[in-house]
Amino acid sequence: MKIIGLIPSRLESVRLPGKALLDICGIPMVIHTYKRALLSETIDEVYICTDSSEIAEICEQYGAPYIMTSSEHLNGTERIAEAADSFSDADYFVDIQGDEPLINPEHIDKVVNYHSNNDHDIVLPHIFTNKIINEHIVKVVDSGGKVLYLTRANCPYPFRGESQLKKHLSIISFTPGALRMYAKMPESALERAEGVELLRAIENNLTIGTFELSGDSFSVDTGQDYANALEAMKSDKLFQQYSLDE
Repeated sequence: MKIIGLIPSRLESVRLPGKALLDICGIPMVIHTYKRALLSETIDEVYICTDSSEIAEICEQYGAPYIMTSSEHLNGTERIAEAADSFSDADYFVDIQGDEPLINPEHIDKVVNYHSNNDHDIVLPHIFTNKIINEHIVKVVDSGGKVLYLTRANCPYPFRGESQLKKHLSIISFTPGALRMYAKMPESALERAEGVELLRAIENNLTIGTFELSGDSFSVDTGQDYANALEAMKSDKLFQQYSLDE
């Protein structure tokens, strides 16, 4: 079984411009993600997918393989779908978000193992949370492990009793066929309204599976997220492991 990790990365972030190259303890953020993905036991190869010459230069500096992609993509899934065309023998492609510098490689392994044992087009994990979380966090609404909806709202609403929110973690496994199909689909109405790219897959009847993971992760979307990542990285054991190579 061959598993390819693809990290979509761009500089034109609206909330935190240039975040992919923000310095975190001496290493650009996207390189942290790359190095941690390499620690996965199931990933065979990892590539950064970008339309930015600046990101490409950083990749060359750190010896990270990269694939140049179009600047016309609406989201990261379209970007990795273009990159996936470079491979003909992959069993699964794993989308690993470039703005998660503290991603847990064991989570990647669990996603791959779950997907290889369950018949879904796409698989994404979730964690339970009781915290009141904001619109930057996507919540998973599922039934029996099949995702029915993805939303920025706090959903399901506890009208008749308590409901526990499920936070979408940004490690997403695709079959090659699902990724090709996604790239051919136009932006969907719900995707446009919520700003959640995988709603396009749901609206076009691709099946998305989900399962619970323990622990947590967070993306760097704001200045406060960046400050949190800087503080967390200082004591991170994985960072201490791969930073020795620098």
